[in-house]
Amino acid sequence: MKPGNHTSVSEFLLLGLSEKQEQQPFLFGIFLGMYLVTTVGNSLIILAIGSDPRLHTPRYFFLANFSLTDLCLSSTTVPRMLVNIQAHRHTIPYAGCLSQIYFFLWFIGLDVFLLVVMAYDQLVAICYPLHYTLVMSPRCCILLLVMSLVLALASSLTHTILLAQLSFCDDNVLPHFFCELLPLLKLSCSNAYANHCVLMYWGGALTILIPLLITVSYVCIVAAIVRVPSASEKWKAFSTCGSHLSAVCLFCVSAIGVYFIPSNSSADSASKDKIAAVMYAVVTPMLNPFIYSLRNKDMKSALRRFPSRRALQSP
Repeated sequence: MKPGNHTSVSEFLLLGLSEKQEQQPFLFGIFLGMYLVTTVGNSLIILAIGSDPRLHTPRYFFLANFSLTDLCLSSTTVPRMLVNIQAHRHTIPYAGCLSQIYFFLWFIGLDVFLLVVMAYDQLVAICYPLHYTLVMSPRCCILLLVMSLVLALASSLTHTILLAQLSFCDDNVLPHFFCELLPLLKLSCSNAYANHCVLMYWGGALTILIPLLITVSYVCIVAAIVRVPSASEKWKAFSTCGSHLSAVCLFCVSAIGVYFIPSNSSADSASKDKIAAVMYAVVTPMLNPFIYSLRNKDMKSALRRFPSRRALQSP
């Protein structure tokens, strides 16, 4: 059905992170800097992995796709917020809001599923090293990536279709800096029971089941590492897993902040949701390139060699 059949609201007003005009230039500068760091950092990882044959392995294949997803995730929300601050017009059309939710949920879901796939890759590499090449074949890697894309797309599409069926009457003020699902459901003047049920199902899967699967994987990994006789090999294995665990913890902490920490008032809830959203939509995509490069000798070597390779390839 057409959106006009369901809502009298043609646009939403985004209050942003702060309604104080004197703070807008500061917020613009901070988020512009964070977005530039996110763009440059993730782009460098993708280019370095793509240009270095030594990094054409399953682990770095998934890392390159993870960096691309982070780049897209940040680009879904931050540029629009920067434009709104600069133009002093904090509105977004109804169709634009639905589109933003669709892509945001797709990329955030893909981020989560890729973290699971990367944990599985670590599990096979450490617990079954002799079978690693056979198990993590190119066909298997492509299949895992496609499955992650489809599952994330199914989640995003389900939420967006259900949201499009809701009515939004008079209140169009969103206490957020982008169109997020929970604040929009609170604005609806129609029954959103189905939306909340689906949100509980997918939210539970992404914030409880997925971290549980990753935890089980790492219990097996740690058990395998403990049995390694060499101390240097143990440290190398733990160092390999450290980057991925840091990314998982960073995401889970912000997700728990949204879904499991109660608020005393609606104002506290809005502030908590904004802070958590900044963490998983802006800060996490910015920090992931540092997490995966600073403690990874192969990535650091590839990044150092990247400028020289580019110079040799240029005419």
